[in-house]
Amino acid sequence: MEPVSEKEIRASFVNCSKGEANRLTLPTGFADTPWSDLDFLGWRDPKAPERGYVVTWRDGELMGIALRASTGPRKSLLKSSICSVCVTPQAGSGITLLVAPKAGAAGRQGNSVGLYICADLACSLYVRGKKTTVLARRFEESLSLEEQNARTVQNLHGFLDQVLVG
Repeated sequence: MEPVSEKEIRASFVNCSKGEANRLTLPTGFADTPWSDLDFLGWRDPKAPERGYVVTWRDGELMGIALRASTGPRKSLLKSSICSVCVTPQAGSGITLLVAPKAGAAGRQGNSVGLYICADLACSLYVRGKKTTVLARRFEESLSLEEQNARTVQNLHGFLDQVLVG
């Protein structure tokens, strides 16, 4: 991912107000973000852990979405799950349902979409082997690293499509 500034990030959000985007807390250590290892920037708000944010390049434009952790019953902490974006298996609490309000009028009416994703939103780092899960390893795949990265971006963009459809 190309490096972006705080101002660019705050201006990129499509499913929250400008005020909400201006109040969000950037990831801890933002100045040291490993941009070359990221397909998208994802983080949980350090001041409000139930909130998460994803920012990515899409069709040459920076696009950000605000997410909120589901308040529904938790799945078993003993079972493992697979991230819908990066296809990384995680132990029970490593995958969470994050819900995004839809963009525009649909979102203002309360419509939203959800996605089971790595709870820390570090999908790019898991795919590249820069971060490991409690399960300690990913599946061995026949896809190259570049193909796995492309799949991660494609899966995220599919979710963005759902957020944008009003």
